[in-house]
Amino acid sequence: MRRYVLLLFIFSAVGVAGRALLAQAPQPPVTVIRAGKLIDPATGQVTSNQSIVVTGNRITSVGATAEVHPGAAYIDLSQSTVMPGVMDMHTHMCMDVVPGRDHGNYYLTTLFDPDSLRSVEGLINAKSMLEAGFTTIRDVGNEGNYACTSVRQVISQGRTTGPTIYNAGRIIAPYGGQFQLQPGRRNLGEPEYAFADTRDEMVKAIRENLHYGALVIKIVVDDQRYIYSPEDIKFMIDEAARGGAKLAAHVWTTEGAHNAAVAGVASMEHLNGVADADLELAKKNGVTAVFTPFPVSALDMFRGEPGSGKAEFAMEIDRLKAGRKVGIPIAFGSDAIMELPGKTRGQTTMEWIDSYVAAGFTPAELLKAMTTTPAKLLGIEARVGVIKAGMIADIIAMPANPLDNPQALKQVNFVMKGGKVIVK
Repeated sequence: MRRYVLLLFIFSAVGVAGRALLAQAPQPPVTVIRAGKLIDPATGQVTSNQSIVVTGNRITSVGATAEVHPGAAYIDLSQSTVMPGVMDMHTHMCMDVVPGRDHGNYYLTTLFDPDSLRSVEGLINAKSMLEAGFTTIRDVGNEGNYACTSVRQVISQGRTTGPTIYNAGRIIAPYGGQFQLQPGRRNLGEPEYAFADTRDEMVKAIRENLHYGALVIKIVVDDQRYIYSPEDIKFMIDEAARGGAKLAAHVWTTEGAHNAAVAGVASMEHLNGVADADLELAKKNGVTAVFTPFPVSALDMFRGEPGSGKAEFAMEIDRLKAGRKVGIPIAFGSDAIMELPGKTRGQTTMEWIDSYVAAGFTPAELLKAMTTTPAKLLGIEARVGVIKAGMIADIIAMPANPLDNPQALKQVNFVMKGGKVIVK
């Protein structure tokens, strides 16, 4: 009996102490945002005078009224339009082409710039992307020797600010990749690419990427006389899936796009030569299209000659229009690898919205391409892409409504990432 009483006393004391510790534990900060207009990109609807309650890094409630939260921080965006953070599904944080030096050839960029510089550039570019309103990005390679893995890790550890990054590591390609190597300089394609022609080489390249921190696998289907077959691509889809990663496929030619569409990759990138029939096939096979329609100003700067980008721009817009007509899911992608004069990488990337407008996208379609469709492609639609209870608090705001005029996206003046205010 004495032992029983003693145990009851101990358990009671532990319970009291536990409740006391819980009472003393710091509670997550609460922020209440008053939104003048709130956009739901999934439906294209706008509601007025909404209160968004953020607790820690999550949205806990959204409605016309909010409970009083003693000690909460209040942010007045009653004169602004509020929406989820936007996303870029094809970018390169750790590459900065210098047009005058590199003559429009990023192969030279990879030779001139060491990994140490590329990591620093990656941090700078990532910070500017977040400040422009991009809260999630997919970095699809051209990062040297896993420079972007380091950038992602530093950001995820909270040691600096930047978007959530899904990086691809080394790009996997048939021998030669996208470069025209010379026999006396065979190693100049590394570490930019992992050449994989046999099944064993494909497995090794994918597993090395995953081991060194890649969260998505990027392959180049074409760009050489020999290209990956549908069977090759399916094999790599399965191998990547075993490591929990999806496959993104660079396709520049009609044949390359066809093979990727047959295989059913997660996403097809660029699609400059894609045929309409293969857009239909890709849609049927659950592929997301990530077009990368460079604005004429960016093409001219990249090539170093005014007017040189008009023909390529027309071709890219034609394919983007075709994708929209077919109804394949389209996720916003920039492929930005430099900065326009006087602009940061983030501000430069926002210039790509003009290409989507030129292709006939409605404002509502553009916002889906920058929010809900990328979230589904990444498999994170339960966490980001809309503003509602339970979602991560990735929130942006701007003075005007982008559903009235997409140019409003170029004027983002409030950014919250995971509940933390970045720009105000």
